[in-house]
Amino acid sequence: MSLTSTPSLAATPRDPRTLIAPSAAAVDDDGRARTYEVRTFGCQMNVHDSERLSGSLEAAGYVSADGAEADIVVINTCAVRENADNKLYGNLGYLASVKRRHAGMQIAVGGCLAQKDKNTILEKAPWVDVVFGTHNMGALPSLLERARHNGEAQLEILESLETFPSTLPTKRDSIYSGWVSISVGCNNTCTFCIVPALRGKEKDRRPGEILAEIQALVDDGAIEVTLLGQNVNSYGVEFGDKLAFGKLLRAAGKIEGLERIRFTSPHPAAFTDDVIDAMAETPAVMPQLHMPLQSGSDRVLKAMRRSYRSTKFLGILERVRAQMPDAAITTDIIVGFPGETEEDFQETLRVVEAARFATAFTFQYSIRPGTPAATMPDQIPKEIVQDRYERLAVVQNRISWEENQALIGREVELLVANGEGRKDADTHRMSGRAADSRLVHFDVPVGSPRPRPGDMVTVVITEAAPFHLIADSTDQAPLRIRATRAGEAWDRAEAEACGVPTHGSAASTAGTVSLGLPTLRLQTGSTTIPIYDVNDGER
Repeated sequence: MSLTSTPSLAATPRDPRTLIAPSAAAVDDDGRARTYEVRTFGCQMNVHDSERLSGSLEAAGYVSADGAEADIVVINTCAVRENADNKLYGNLGYLASVKRRHAGMQIAVGGCLAQKDKNTILEKAPWVDVVFGTHNMGALPSLLERARHNGEAQLEILESLETFPSTLPTKRDSIYSGWVSISVGCNNTCTFCIVPALRGKEKDRRPGEILAEIQALVDDGAIEVTLLGQNVNSYGVEFGDKLAFGKLLRAAGKIEGLERIRFTSPHPAAFTDDVIDAMAETPAVMPQLHMPLQSGSDRVLKAMRRSYRSTKFLGILERVRAQMPDAAITTDIIVGFPGETEEDFQETLRVVEAARFATAFTFQYSIRPGTPAATMPDQIPKEIVQDRYERLAVVQNRISWEENQALIGREVELLVANGEGRKDADTHRMSGRAADSRLVHFDVPVGSPRPRPGDMVTVVITEAAPFHLIADSTDQAPLRIRATRAGEAWDRAEAEACGVPTHGSAASTAGTVSLGLPTLRLQTGSTTIPIYDVNDGER
């Protein structure tokens, strides 16, 4: 299968790897490897970027601090919310005191806020050693080395993408699930958003490279991937195929061993029926959709430069549910946009009632310098914004609770998660995600084996709250567990962490540093032709 008017989905990818050279700065004078910590603020794209930053540092010779005080602290910033600046400088203020007593410590600041503020960070926090932007993440190891050698701060902000992030080495946070970036940047001009100015115009990856990275994750034990893009469903804009995203979903769904495919975040204006068809017809694509509304008022949507209206938005949800009745739909909403009246806010409440969102991520509008909305008249007083925010939360929390209550008694299959249930230790439960991404806490009956992260369990929902579900056994029958490749990879990775060698296992690179693409091989009759090898670069 291929993308019309695009490179073939099955095309052999060119070698896109960004090689990170070992750094002399990664070792102290006594020969000890220097340690690092990456702190992440912001969206899923930032989480994915931080995996690449960690991978680049480890490829250069640094090692994870694993909770100890690190020699290198990297802060990957967000610039979307009002408190982003305060959060950054609060962290930097504390790190200044740590650095005074920690000989040789270095501090690096990257991400969207670094791209936006540039010199401001060094002016406000001159103890920072490195400032880098969204377009040159792979330069971090060399910038740290240069700062240490020269004894002065290094500032490097590029105005266009230097290296596609997914070609950098990566250190994955999860064995059973992974992020795959299919595009970066954004071509929209929403008046409240600073992202296009910081991430640049949309750049799409070659289909073959995306599928090769997904295959690499599956080979390492992953059974779930999430496709990432600022406007993920506009994928293909660079090569002129408006149907490219749906085709990519279908092609990814054919990868053997991949059980769950998710994506975030689409834009309603570009959401076409072929994507809905691809979701419904591809078993691996999960019945979940995150569709940002932002406002239910057509007047406010126009002021936001959101190129859809509430009727179109609700029509998309209707068509999704017609083909996937059990789909859980989540959203983003901003209250208090400049000029928003009480009537406008009531329109948002109307759409929320009609949409029946499983969850809504709600935000109070805050001025972001550099955006058109920052200078608009009729900025809404803080107390009015707060009041609307709280009223919206009451409505949405009720809807979320009602939607979850309707699931009591339903049997669901969960992908067992690691660390998602903050109270699991206290409640003696485990946690997992249903196909629709709802979080479910479940108990393990006495005498039943415990599933591993990455295994699948089948449970019956017994209780519901607005933000989670509970599945407690009523008959103490053994838990229904389906062992998976991901669970086996988890076991092998745990064994390796304890010093037990597992050479040749799929988990031998899971949770550690790997490169952007796997070993790919083409079958020609009975002959296997090596195309790409991460170890020696064979092509």
